[in-house]
Amino acid sequence: MNLDSIPRSSERRPISLTVKSRVRSRVVFVDLIDISEGGCKIRGKPGFAELGDRVAMKVGTINAPLGAIAWVEGALAGVAFEGAMHPAVLDFLCGDPAPAPRAPQLRRIL
Repeated sequence: MNLDSIPRSSERRPISLTVKSRVRSRVVFVDLIDISEGGCKIRGKPGFAELGDRVAMKVGTINAPLGAIAWVEGALAGVAFEGAMHPAVLDFLCGDPAPAPRAPQLRRIL
């Protein structure tokens, strides 16, 4: 099975961060490879997680939704979030600029 061919309900966005997580009640630092509203791909040391393990992650100052390991391939693993991460939070984490505020439209009253 090609992991890139798995259908996604939301767009995966590339990201490169080291995050503090908890797997099997122990602290593990992993590299966050990509993220979406429904999950993420992480890289750790081989054997750091097994299929079905519960995962809690803190991305910067933001707690990601709780998740479970959906797949493992060597040092890579996929996390399926139990809830959804808000798109604005993803924009913030991925460094996408917020849309510029629109200037109010001024009208002349004659």
